[in-house]
Amino acid sequence: MKITKESIIGDVLDYDIETAVFFFEIGMHCLGCPASRGESIEDACMVHGTDADELVEKLNKYLESKETNA
Repeated sequence: MKITKESIIGDVLDYDIETAVFFFEIGMHCLGCPASRGESIEDACMVHGTDADELVEKLNKYLESKETNA
């Protein structure tokens, strides 16, 4: 899975629930809320005052490292 700023948070979590830690790091602790699961990464970062590009990069690096080690 290649994550972009337009990726929906729920889709990312469904793909790999362990990505939740990266959302927790930006202060997004409401991952079970239907509204947050339907939000794009870009929208969530805007609300939480964080850099969407930085989060996307972290998520993609994490997923790539799991695929490499699989």
